Amino acid sequence: MERMGREINPDKLPMKDEAFPLEVQEALIMHSLLPDKWDGTSGSYMGKDWSALSVLLNSYGIEDKRTVIYFLRVIDNFKQISLNERLAKDRKTEEAKRKAPVGSYPKSKK
Repeated sequence: MERMGREINPDKLPMKDEAFPLEVQEALIMHSLLPDKWDGTSGSYMGKDWSALSVLLNSYGIEDKRTVIYFLRVIDNFKQISLNERLAKDRKTEEAKRKAPVGSYPKSKK
């Protein structure tokens, strides 16, 4: 979201992070630290770059790595699906705007 010029508003989130189990909270932290991967040709979000995950898990002293990675995959999957759906919708909207005739006015009813 930050890359697209939008910030997440924590007040609009359905739940606070503290409501989740420790492993989910750790997965949310790891997700925020991993860099995003984008497809350069289509502009699609491809998920997180997982290459630094091992270093991050060890640096933060994550004990239950397997469970954290599971929740991290779930979080990343949800983000990937929702972000790509929104991007596709935005592309269709822009395409429709480009195809609209320029300078034409709707006919008035008499």
